[in-house]
Amino acid sequence: MVEIKFFSLQVATTAGTDIIDLTPLVQEQVAASGIAQGQVTLLIPGSTAALTTIEYESGVINDLRRAIARLLPKDIPYEHDRRWGDGNGYAHVRAAFFKPDLTVLIEDRRLVLGTWQQIVLLDFDNRPRQRLIRGQVMGIPSSAA
Repeated sequence: MVEIKFFSLQVATTAGTDIIDLTPLVQEQVAASGIAQGQVTLLIPGSTAALTTIEYESGVINDLRRAIARLLPKDIPYEHDRRWGDGNGYAHVRAAFFKPDLTVLIEDRRLVLGTWQQIVLLDFDNRPRQRLIRGQVMGIPSSAA
């Protein structure tokens, strides 16, 4: 029988392009869920943050920050900024290029990730935030697997 468990994670961010490793927090929730085989789906509500996977290593993190800055710069005019005056038009555009959700398979109560692959939160906003990540673990529990 398939079971579904829900959880939430709270993460504090700073201003700019924060890239935060969520893997240990998500793995902890997966282990606690009792789901042996299935998937975990994550969602970050909001329009200035996203979820993805990457090797969480300082060189790759810095490369990603620079690539995002080149592709989606802060210092160009954004209509959102003219309308609202909050200066985070770039953050909305950056988040739209990534996505607010991520699904990862679970096998034997463990996340199915590559050796150097981690789940990360990308927060693009121009002010500190308390980010809420919602999660759903769905699958076959250990007792039935």
